[in-house]
Amino acid sequence: MRAEEILMLFPEGSRDRWREVAKMARRLQEIRLRACLPLSILVDNREYFVDRQGQIVDIPEEAARPLPEELENLLGHLCKYSIYAFADEIRQGFLTVQGGHRVGLAGQVILDGEGRIKNMKYIRYLNIRIAHQIRGAADALMPCLYEDGQVMSTLLISPPGGGKTTMLRDIIRQVSDGTVYGRGINVSVVDERSEIAGSYLGVSQNDVGIRTDVLDGCPKVEGMMRLIRSMAPRVLAVDEVGSLADAQALQMAGGCGCKLLATIHGGSMEEVRRKDYMRYIMEQGLFERYVMLDRRQGACRIVEIYDGEGKPCTRQ
Repeated sequence: MRAEEILMLFPEGSRDRWREVAKMARRLQEIRLRACLPLSILVDNREYFVDRQGQIVDIPEEAARPLPEELENLLGHLCKYSIYAFADEIRQGFLTVQGGHRVGLAGQVILDGEGRIKNMKYIRYLNIRIAHQIRGAADALMPCLYEDGQVMSTLLISPPGGGKTTMLRDIIRQVSDGTVYGRGINVSVVDERSEIAGSYLGVSQNDVGIRTDVLDGCPKVEGMMRLIRSMAPRVLAVDEVGSLADAQALQMAGGCGCKLLATIHGGSMEEVRRKDYMRYIMEQGLFERYVMLDRRQGACRIVEIYDGEGKPCTRQ
């Protein structure tokens, strides 16, 4: 991650004000802009603020408060001044921009006649989430995910911000490229919210491997079966399983001979076992490994690895 990449997120005329923030590129996690409210950043999981001169300050009273027109100008820049071309993404509440960075959007929604979100206007809240791919993040885990040269279906579990998507991305890359534990194989990814591959104009901005195909922006349930029919994957990967429908789609994919890689929110095995869809997942034996993760001092940490029955197992 380079400072220049952060500066390119902003219109040319305002980049000087972002140079101090850009110097923190490797540690920068979020830039939050809210109309007429203090401008904040998240660095190493700590909140700071940015004043009108671009200096980093500790208290919100000293922070810049961007005007609505400043946010509109920034959004236009992020959309290459063709907001219409990004209308579908805006309707879903986020943009993926060059570099794989993800911009969350909030404002006033426009509903269609059936009460569904048709579009969004008066966008007054932007959260720029800085993408940090960590190659090798899964190195310590990979020996536990193979048996006799074959990758095992694996579910990653962590609280929000615990590093499961970062870990999933690197597992996908290594399974696709091949490791000392197994040959590279075809992987298909349903990237519903563009967080795994970080596709921009259809091209993955993150390295997810040479044998990986990505279906970007598609709901998981529909996307899984679409990829099985069209791309014949050996491994199917999805992020954030969160419903019984998701679990049933995973079961269908597994029944087609695919190994599965997925993530789920949870602070412990005891917590996730209480979810209806997690009980279904375990009853159906969809995964051979469950990996509990959390984050300590900015790094993703493996807490425990469980076998297919949810019992702690010894790492190889």
